[in-house]
Amino acid sequence: MPPGTQTPQLPPGLVWRRAGERFHSRNGWLDSWHTFSFGGHHDPQWMGFGPLRVINDDTIAAGQGFGMHPHRDMEIVTVMVAGQLNHRDSMGHSAVLQAGEVQRMSAGTGIVHSEINQGPGPCRLLQIWIEPSRTGLTPAYEQKPFVVSGDWTPLLDPRGEGGAMAIHRPVRLWRARPALGRPLPLPLETAPLTSPLIWLQLIAGQAQLNLAAAPGPLSLSKGDGVGLTAGDATLTSSAEGTDVLLFAMA
Repeated sequence: MPPGTQTPQLPPGLVWRRAGERFHSRNGWLDSWHTFSFGGHHDPQWMGFGPLRVINDDTIAAGQGFGMHPHRDMEIVTVMVAGQLNHRDSMGHSAVLQAGEVQRMSAGTGIVHSEINQGPGPCRLLQIWIEPSRTGLTPAYEQKPFVVSGDWTPLLDPRGEGGAMAIHRPVRLWRARPALGRPLPLPLETAPLTSPLIWLQLIAGQAQLNLAAAPGPLSLSKGDGVGLTAGDATLTSSAEGTDVLLFAMA
């Protein structure tokens, strides 16, 4: 939001996490923006949204990355935005994750993995953590390329429907690159979820979010996130190259 712009009054049940208000970590090879509390950044008001616990927007320098480290009892999803990332894990998987692909790991009873950028230039990704419905699951790994259009392309689905990858939680995740100026309704009623929590995360570009319960549109920019619980809503891209993720969660 430009300096001096007043914050619009938000309807009940809606939260707006502006890009510049996120937590920021930076070292020699990693530039990371944290939508929710993560690592040394802690705010009890920003511990997550429903079962969504982490959205980290990471840019990793070439030849650098995360060495072998453990996880357990978490669904870990990586959405590649640009570049590539080399994956290795204790389950025996070794793969290269390219831009446009999505990686899903069920950490379950415990995994160890590394994610290193062995490409020629920096890479950008969104790392997402979602709490599973139950602990003690068998660890699993999957990655898949997706062709994202101007409509909602399903990436995750609790039953693995519509070409999406399955996840151990009543959560659906879509990605869209909406055409400039064309209204795109948000799928607020999505079986098997009834009146779900919705989180919208802008990967790139700019958009107007029109809510039936709001007096006017919200002007969103790259890195902004919005959480809402009910009501009709429509997203309209106001810049070329707008790219957005949409979560629906029980």
